[in-house]
Amino acid sequence: MELGEVKSKEHLHHDRDTYHGFRATETQRSFDRDKEELARLGKKQVLKRNFATVSMLGFSCIIMATWEGELLTFLIGFQNGGPAGLVYGYIMVWIGTMSIYVVLGELASMAPISGGQYHWVSMLAPRSSQKFFSYITGWVTYAGWQAAVGAAGFLVATLIQGLIVLNNPSYVFERWHGTLIYWAIMLLAVFINTVISSAIPKIEGVVLALHILGFFAIVIPLTTLAPHSSPSQVFTVFSNGGDWSSQGVSLLVGSIGHVFAFVGADAAVHMSEEISNASTVVPRSIIISMVINGLLGIGMLVAVLFCIGDLESALNSPTGFPFVEIFYQASQSAGGTSVMVSIVIVLAWSTTIGALATTSRMIWAFSRDHGMPGWVYLGKVDRRRSMPINAIILTTTIACLLGIVNIASTTAFNDIVSLTVSGLLASYLIVCSLLLWRRCTTPIHTRGTTPVPGPHSSTESYTSSTGVLASPTDQKVTLTWGPFHVPGLWGIAINAFAVAYMLLIFFFSFWPASTPVAAADMNYSVLILGSVVLFSVVYYVVWARKVYKGPIVEIEDE
Repeated sequence: MELGEVKSKEHLHHDRDTYHGFRATETQRSFDRDKEELARLGKKQVLKRNFATVSMLGFSCIIMATWEGELLTFLIGFQNGGPAGLVYGYIMVWIGTMSIYVVLGELASMAPISGGQYHWVSMLAPRSSQKFFSYITGWVTYAGWQAAVGAAGFLVATLIQGLIVLNNPSYVFERWHGTLIYWAIMLLAVFINTVISSAIPKIEGVVLALHILGFFAIVIPLTTLAPHSSPSQVFTVFSNGGDWSSQGVSLLVGSIGHVFAFVGADAAVHMSEEISNASTVVPRSIIISMVINGLLGIGMLVAVLFCIGDLESALNSPTGFPFVEIFYQASQSAGGTSVMVSIVIVLAWSTTIGALATTSRMIWAFSRDHGMPGWVYLGKVDRRRSMPINAIILTTTIACLLGIVNIASTTAFNDIVSLTVSGLLASYLIVCSLLLWRRCTTPIHTRGTTPVPGPHSSTESYTSSTGVLASPTDQKVTLTWGPFHVPGLWGIAINAFAVAYMLLIFFFSFWPASTPVAAADMNYSVLILGSVVLFSVVYYVVWARKVYKGPIVEIEDE
């Protein structure tokens, strides 16, 4: 009996050693594969790959924060669309955005690199305009993400002020109060992104759980305690609060709130060089997060619409957020409402952490390729932490300066952060259009096949003298799909639908909320985006064209 126990223990130790050896081998294989993938793109591995599937799924889910975003932007769609417009507009945006992220997932699988859109444009654009379009795309993408940092932080700050009003009705909203809270939020985000940056993957796993559990923690008491509207009131009642020429136009104007709640899944792309098995994990996390967030978002939206209660009180809530009043009417308790709203605050603040990380990686990657002013400093990585500290500092500094704009004018601040939608949509539109053009005119090969370049080969623009997929010089190499892609006509159809959808939404993203339009109510986001594009063009002509040659080859693919 004792001999049998000894043998069992020996077998147990053997199995355990075998398991750990297998895990170590798989980890090494993943590391080698990622290193080779990055070398194929002409880059050295300088960041630590701390993210895996679950942590990156949490990162992607909370960056979008769809059900939270639906609560925060509820008023936009309700005024232009009404209850039914909110529901059907949401479904339209969910389907359209999913098509976009399927295409971006294909590109991320093909070239998983922190530069993302500008790098892909360099892959796909015609040689004659490759460098120019890549550079402009880099600036538009950066501007969109920089605005996202400000938008996320500012929404948290104003929601905290709304919570103060709920518990202390005598409190008076002051813009400078909001700015101070906003700065505190940014400092906490910087602390997590620098001092305890190695813990971010674990934090994202916890946040993913809170993102899902927090949904039920709000929906269950809300639907249990609140009086319910009839299905006809939710699914058949439209509104044209903006006094537009038709209900359809009103619905499209109101749909921009849904777009804001879904934008930003490309954050996973910009974190690619910190993800194990990135060519598979990045597209997977993007698609799964769209499914999870889409379901949670529609669930929260329908629940709130059924439990809306006193509509006038909700729309004119002194907190500034209709959903806070809806929660209060359901619970009849300031304490209970505060707990429900606090869940939203914590999750929205987590979005700020991820947006700061994403923006800093975008700055670092673009600077690594000499795209940003001060690229010598911004392209550096802190050796001890393996983090782009200088890029994080710049992102935070600009975000904090935007807070000063809020003190002078909330309207001006909102116009600047509107770049979150228009800037990121513009970057998606450029790269998805180029991929559609490539798909329709030249073959993109599947891994494992032997490409035979012809007169219309897809190697026309994406070339390198070293044989890696980076900047154009002499020798041609073919574009090759990654592990994730939609083949054949289905891929073309999804790509074409995504481009058509983006053209529609991009057009309406510049419309004001109502007519007639006064100077104070005008949507100046077209002016802000135009200013970014104009600056990048001028800077490119004057200086950047001398130093920016597209993605730089740092290492030759062996």
